[in-house]
Amino acid sequence: MTAIAITEMEPHHFGVQVEEGNITTSCRVRLTDGFVDDLQLSDMDGARIVHESIAFLLERVPATSLAPELSLDTITREYPEYYDELRARLSSG
Repeated sequence: MTAIAITEMEPHHFGVQVEEGNITTSCRVRLTDGFVDDLQLSDMDGARIVHESIAFLLERVPATSLAPELSLDTITREYPEYYDELRARLSSG
């Protein structure tokens, strides 16, 4: 089972720790106002957006492949379906 822990570090930046079995991976995630505005998610908790985004990535790559620093608005470059799936994840729960 994979566990994802999110910690707000400073405005627009979150620390992420992912545990998969006995392996722990950490990264720093940037969540910009522009990203939130583009998705029309201004009332959504930033930590939840980051959590669902990391869960999305972990369905596609192992935690050890996560970059040490990641900006959420760059995910669509590799995964064009990211915005739509993120909206669906956030609206379902």
